[in-house]
Amino acid sequence: MNLARRHFLALGTGTALAAATIPSAAATTAGGQYRWRNVEIVGGGFVTGIVHHPRKRGLVYARTDIGGAARFDNRTQRWVQLLHWIGWDEWNWTGVESLALDPADPQRLYLAAGTYTNEWSPINGAILRSCDQGRTFERTDLPFKLGGNEPGRSMGERLVVDPRDGRVLLFGTRNQGLWRSGDRGVTWSRVDSFPVTGNPGIGIGFVFFDRRDGTIYAGVADPANPLYRSTDAGRTWSAVPGQPTGLLPHHGELGADGNIYVTYGDLPGPYEMYDGAVHKLNTATGEWTDITPLRPNTGGEAGFGYGGLATDPRKPGTVMVSTMSRWGPVDDIFRSVDGGRTWQSIGERIVLDTSGAPYLNFHGTPKLGWMIGDISIDPFDSDKVLYVTGATIFGTDDVTGAEAGRSTHWSVRAQGLEETAVLDLISPPWGPPLISALGDIGVYRHDRLDVVPPDGQASNPVSGTSPSLDYAALAPGFVVRLANANAGERGAYSTDAGSSWQPFAGEPSGMTQTGRVAVGADARTILWAPGDLVAHYSRDRGATWIAVAGLPAGSVLAGDRVDGSVFYGFDPATGTAYVSTNGGAAFTATATGLPTGGGKLETVLDRAGHCWLAAGAGGLYRSVDRGSTYLPVPTIEEAYTIGFGKAAPHRREMAAYTSGKVAGVRGIYRSDDSGASWVRVNDDRHQYASTGDAIAGDPRVYGRVYLSTNGFGIPYGEPV
Repeated sequence: MNLARRHFLALGTGTALAAATIPSAAATTAGGQYRWRNVEIVGGGFVTGIVHHPRKRGLVYARTDIGGAARFDNRTQRWVQLLHWIGWDEWNWTGVESLALDPADPQRLYLAAGTYTNEWSPINGAILRSCDQGRTFERTDLPFKLGGNEPGRSMGERLVVDPRDGRVLLFGTRNQGLWRSGDRGVTWSRVDSFPVTGNPGIGIGFVFFDRRDGTIYAGVADPANPLYRSTDAGRTWSAVPGQPTGLLPHHGELGADGNIYVTYGDLPGPYEMYDGAVHKLNTATGEWTDITPLRPNTGGEAGFGYGGLATDPRKPGTVMVSTMSRWGPVDDIFRSVDGGRTWQSIGERIVLDTSGAPYLNFHGTPKLGWMIGDISIDPFDSDKVLYVTGATIFGTDDVTGAEAGRSTHWSVRAQGLEETAVLDLISPPWGPPLISALGDIGVYRHDRLDVVPPDGQASNPVSGTSPSLDYAALAPGFVVRLANANAGERGAYSTDAGSSWQPFAGEPSGMTQTGRVAVGADARTILWAPGDLVAHYSRDRGATWIAVAGLPAGSVLAGDRVDGSVFYGFDPATGTAYVSTNGGAAFTATATGLPTGGGKLETVLDRAGHCWLAAGAGGLYRSVDRGSTYLPVPTIEEAYTIGFGKAAPHRREMAAYTSGKVAGVRGIYRSDDSGASWVRVNDDRHQYASTGDAIAGDPRVYGRVYLSTNGFGIPYGEPV
């Protein structure tokens, strides 16, 4: 099958897509010039692969499971995100299954983009092709899905360029066997001669060429025959004789000593492995040798596997491997300079600097990392190594010290790579400009947008995924937060704008789903709407909770920003609006016939009785009478979020912001006239895929808007 659909990704080409270059570049829109940058957190997600170009000093790329791909900028010492141009309708391309470089042409980059193979994801994968190091891309659509955020996502690389003929690429897929392109990735066809597809959902984990004679090797998720090879350019294939069996290959690489090194686990990872090994193949003799540095399931230690692998092209016999799913005591990296006969533990003598991302200290003592799925040694400097984890990239400039038994020094090297999934945002009229709630790594107070929060994530308690925040507009410093955590650790409040926190002493009885939180303007009432119960209210800062009356379970909530006795509710199942005028104790149905299926409520900071409903594909609605009636805002077709910021000069009404659709065009929009008209403030280079969870305007800076994303961190835009 030939797939020759071509899309040049360049700004301003109608239906074509736009590729980001420098994330902070100014962008001209209908609303004037906007500059887009990211709030600094650094990392925050699983970096699944890292690859140095073998012939271009300093050229290195990283791929992630939901946060795109990035190129390292040696001038700024920061990563440059390459996929901010991915739009709402192509959200499934933000997970990168694999990346490939052309050894003969440092300008060429190939990405296999696709996040999920699940039925609920309708978007097939794509091969993104660049001849300018990712500044622009062309695209070939694939007839199947990819799984950049699925088990085995740090295997690799599945995509490879023939080092002897840059026109030829091979791609090992999860369910569709091996594919080949002979025209630099423009068209693809299945390699029917490849004999197996591997375990369903994992498939072919890596492909590489022996640059000396053109032999091709492919690692397959098949414990009976994990490694195949072809000596005739892929026309015929056979299992490599004498190979170890019973495990799945994770990484395979040809070392400078002529040996092939392979890491294995009994499962694809990254969360679970209970057995594993490291083996090498002498390609001259065909002899296999077990060189596993630390045996799983020995000495009373629980099982684990092996994931990351790197060889040093400058030093034959130098190899590094990482354990995977060694949750206790901790994953480790091992280094050998004699082809695996002896090993040194990096973890035993590591000096680890996490100041670049202080949230990494949430265990108390900084750890070498977890989910270490890939390692890369700089081909031009044997002292320099990078490795990836489930939260960041670590690097060193003195790894060879391990050979003499000295400590090696490692630090965070993920600056510029923002990979968090953002669930809620608030920008109060007092305190810091932004407080954010994130997936996996908790809640953050941002006193400066360009500085990583020095205290890391919110504590007391430290939490993981945090779905909801709110603030009391008339009680400076009062903020509430929720987390997906154990009972007794799901809610907390702050009286100093998130500098310190106190856990709620109680929670709604019987809840199992965290849900959302709202607080009254005067901080006297907190409303908690669990996902599986009716909403409850507390008037003693979370010590006791009482079920509200008159509001169905599953309703969304918002407090009036001016009148602390007023709360608004909306039932997305029936399209009915509700209001409470007694501090959330009881609600009364008001407007009916509103869109069903979803919705978000937000109230206006300086207008009592003003509440807006973003109803997704159902549009945007506005109430100015305490929720008694909601009228559609006809100037906008779809609205997935709604937020408010400082009014435009010479205007009284706050600026409104939404992620939605106007005149058939999706984007981030601002209205300075209460929805009478809208201007798009982002552009095709800054789309950020999924922006439908939260939005916040800054009440102190006109035009500044903060966005949620699912893997691109917190972008914010402001007029130049």
